[in-house]
Amino acid sequence: MSDYRTATGHDSEIVEIADPNQIRYWCHSLGCTEAQLRESIQAVGHSPAEVRQFLHDLSQRGVF
Repeated sequence: MSDYRTATGHDSEIVEIADPNQIRYWCHSLGCTEAQLRESIQAVGHSPAEVRQFLHDLSQRGVF
């Protein structure tokens, strides 16, 4: 994990899904389900910007 963390203790520079608290945080932050989050990470990696863009692109196409 990087050294930069949010006030809630979550690393904001990498999407981590190692525990349920991190999954809830990122799903809430990105506005997606756990399945969508996992699929996005598998497709584009752990960058929040890349995951956010991937989710946006799929939403625009009507996939999510």
